[in-house]
Amino acid sequence: MNRLLPWPRRPDPTDRRPASRTDYAGALYGSLLAASVIAAASAVGDHPRLQLVVLLLVTGVVFWAAHVYAHLAGERQVGRTPGWAEARQVGRHEWPIVEAAVLPAAAVALSPLLGLGLSGAAWLALAVAVAQQVAWAYFGAVHAGASRALAGVEGLVNLVLGLVIVAAKAALGH
Repeated sequence: MNRLLPWPRRPDPTDRRPASRTDYAGALYGSLLAASVIAAASAVGDHPRLQLVVLLLVTGVVFWAAHVYAHLAGERQVGRTPGWAEARQVGRHEWPIVEAAVLPAAAVALSPLLGLGLSGAAWLALAVAVAQQVAWAYFGAVHAGASRALAGVEGLVNLVLGLVIVAAKAALGH
């Protein structure tokens, strides 16, 4: 089963076992998606916390389902008919899209404990989404065998992508 490793180890070049495939793309995409949802939702007004939590989680699930469907439909277009086993495997592979919405949603839900209003909750959730996006980019690169420097560059690129969303939210005045 595909699991994201928060503290990956570099691959051992002498290890001849088949490599397990860990794909961080879904976590990166899901984090960027969550940041976009937060920025867009808060740009059109203050939403109660519960609405923002539900919006984050539902959007993650809908995009997950869309990715699974697109993969399976693509297989049919090339003449393959995927079965239930492949559908489950694709669903597990794409699940990090949903998982990436959980921490920002939790940040919104727990924000009253920090004394934050709705605007503060949105900013906290956005910061969490961007931070996890940078972390997944870095850890994904390290896990794939990239040098720490290259992993840092990948983290930096994802920070810039996240900051574009932060700037858009700031420019819209919320």
